[in-house]
Amino acid sequence: MTLSNPEARVLLVDDDRELCQMLTEYLNAEHFDVTSVHDGGDALERLRTDDFEILILDVMLPSVGGFDVLRKLGASYQTPILMLTARGDDIDRIVGLELGADDYLSKPFNPRELVARIRAILRRARNRPGRGAVPDELDVGPIVLHTGTHLVHVAGRLVPLTGAEFRVLELLMRSAGQVLSREELTEQALGRKLVAYDRSIDTHISNLRRKLELAAGRNPEIKNVRGSGYTLTWAHA
Repeated sequence: MTLSNPEARVLLVDDDRELCQMLTEYLNAEHFDVTSVHDGGDALERLRTDDFEILILDVMLPSVGGFDVLRKLGASYQTPILMLTARGDDIDRIVGLELGADDYLSKPFNPRELVARIRAILRRARNRPGRGAVPDELDVGPIVLHTGTHLVHVAGRLVPLTGAEFRVLELLMRSAGQVLSREELTEQALGRKLVAYDRSIDTHISNLRRKLELAAGRNPEIKNVRGSGYTLTWAHA
């Protein structure tokens, strides 16, 4: 089914054909135009020839798996990615976020939650300034972030970040020196409420520390304020 004026074009990648059929019908009813494929290799082929606003990607696929797709796309790939993982499998969620996924959803899930996650991710993606926008520059010590071009440099070195990592860093830089709770970061960066056992923000923070080389005791530093949240600190030399 092809919609004449869809809310977004979705590529759904899952080897469970019955689930794909059910989700396609549900998402069509919510005005999403869905293309489904059942292996990562087929997904990569479709991404080379067609444009999509969001990729929904299962971890477990028969030939080219979800993690392989993420690796081939690269961490700087701009189309938002929502991973589908087995319930309770923390390793899959962490690896997916580290490889560039914007968010994850554990199976089994309510289709209504899938729609809510898709719309939250799309809102974040569409709120990014266009390529022709005048860059809004944020500076905290050697870190320079351009909201217009979606680029981050540290001491002149370009650092590729995923969409979610970029949004977390932007929030920390705009509130440098202030503590942002995990709830605030989850709602503003990921577009959803924080739930029990959700460690997505912690994983994104860990990725930022590694990519930006913000080791403990370095300046600047992303500090974990126990029981409160995270803060980006910068002591002027």
